[in-house]
Amino acid sequence: MTIFEAIILGVLQGFTEFLPISSSGHLLLVQRLFGLEEGLLTFSVVVHIATFIPVLVVYYDRVKSLVRNPLQKMTLLLFLGTLPTVIAALVFSDFIDELFTGNFLAWGFILTAVIMIITDKLKDGPKNTDEITWKDAVAVGLMQAVAIIPGVSRSGATIFGGVVRGVERKSALHYSFLLSIPAIAGATVLELRHVFAGHTDLDMIFTLPVAAGFLAAMVSGYLAIKLMLRIVAACRLRYFAYYLIVVSVLILLFEVV
Repeated sequence: MTIFEAIILGVLQGFTEFLPISSSGHLLLVQRLFGLEEGLLTFSVVVHIATFIPVLVVYYDRVKSLVRNPLQKMTLLLFLGTLPTVIAALVFSDFIDELFTGNFLAWGFILTAVIMIITDKLKDGPKNTDEITWKDAVAVGLMQAVAIIPGVSRSGATIFGGVVRGVERKSALHYSFLLSIPAIAGATVLELRHVFAGHTDLDMIFTLPVAAGFLAAMVSGYLAIKLMLRIVAACRLRYFAYYLIVVSVLILLFEVV
């Protein structure tokens, strides 16, 4: 992997992790288009850690509160929001692997597009972040579980789940970003398991391309969070939907995955 390729993949991971266009789907698409295989597992671990940092920076006060006082309502809400994904990953692991090797990506993108269009049309609910209930958390968690499917955006699905449950859209976005902390941490742990099982070269971590990819993912992730805070408030998620529809049509026409 060259430095240029690492930067491109890092920027892609940083933006797509938080924009409602599916990070897993776009990374799969780029990997197939450019034939990138070697060292991708190690690189994926590193850029996942990189995207973990912007959330901690933007939500520093909330994260600090959770660390200092873990026995609070938000801890329970994050647990309930994460649980469906954990269960789905354990129960449907073989099925999920098949989705990553089949031609499901375009349909995952289309599903995300539909979700984004519907979200834009829904009215804001009355609940703020502190008023989210355990039922809301489970509903959002179920949508996050759906986002295991390649092409389905985690951030898009969870925002949709919150808005449907009557959560004000910006508060739904805040909860979605907080929920990304255990989601990214869990994905990183799963990938580390394969790394330490000897499926990849640990020496690659200490190379210049990986360092460049790490920085690119961290900076672009921070910019993506800030951008989403503005876009969601303005109800402009449909523009991401139009983009995903175009990409889906191109995938189906040229069979690139």
